[in-house]
Amino acid sequence: MTDSSQPKPAKSDVDVSGGRVADATTGNWVDRYAPNWFRPFGQLARFDRPIGAWLLLFPCWWGQALGEIYAGHSFPNIWYILLFFVGAFVMRGAGCTYNDIVDRNYDGRVERTASRPIPSGRVSVAEASAFAGLQCLIGLAVLLHFNWYTVVLGASSLLLVAAYPFAKRFTFWPQLVLGLTFKWGALVGFTAIVGTMALPSALLYIGCILWTIGYDTIYAHQDKEDDALLGLKSTALRFGAATHAWLTGFYIGAILFWFVATLQAGAGWLTISALGIVALHMVWQITTLDTSDGANCLERFKSNRIIGWIVFIGLLADMIVGQSAGRL
Repeated sequence: MTDSSQPKPAKSDVDVSGGRVADATTGNWVDRYAPNWFRPFGQLARFDRPIGAWLLLFPCWWGQALGEIYAGHSFPNIWYILLFFVGAFVMRGAGCTYNDIVDRNYDGRVERTASRPIPSGRVSVAEASAFAGLQCLIGLAVLLHFNWYTVVLGASSLLLVAAYPFAKRFTFWPQLVLGLTFKWGALVGFTAIVGTMALPSALLYIGCILWTIGYDTIYAHQDKEDDALLGLKSTALRFGAATHAWLTGFYIGAILFWFVATLQAGAGWLTISALGIVALHMVWQITTLDTSDGANCLERFKSNRIIGWIVFIGLLADMIVGQSAGRL
């Protein structure tokens, strides 16, 4: 029996001589412009692949905007929007760095991840740990600008962050744990404005969890063969050929929870219209998804940034225009 705790060679050789991560977009800003000493740390934080940071950020912005509508504001707090932007990017970076530390032995055995800074030997575990700590301190500095209810709520998410990398070792539902973790910002954004949680924030959060399970299942189909060989679990493996049906259920659930959340917060037709556009985009994702094609899966996963912008713009427009146009 082999020792699974030790790194094994990836299935094919990956050229790391240039310091580029295999699954990063060619010509990204980290590889092109970052100084050599910072490049592996930028890759650890996924600054070369920012889609995850956007998917962490949008629920924060959605929660803030929904809270502003709930509180009757006619214009968003721009300072909070900027704070959430910085906080989402550094905390996503901290989470990814921690995840890479925990998964270093697995990453070294998978072609897509073998070129990451830790398994490729460009960053030590001690260096990565210090970098994660630095990012957490920046995140804390951001969090301390909000009310104490939000500070405590935001800090409590670290328990989920700590648990997430281990979920795929024990359950076929790590995407659920990711949703609980990654969409905590929906609660944080709402309470930053309102000062406490309310029904609209809970409904928004649940909808975001369902959305996350859907899009991360699509993402997980890229690694399903490697995961199966390594004994790791995912909803991609759990759903298999029934993935499209499961995605339909999760995405319908997300839209319904978001719809009720916006009604409960007092949102109007602009937000509802945005959700209608999002529903059409989700239909496109499901009907054009080819789970056997990694590039197809990655493109549809990344397209969820479009959903983030549509909902956010709808909420902002509703907040600004809806005060004079009237509510549903």
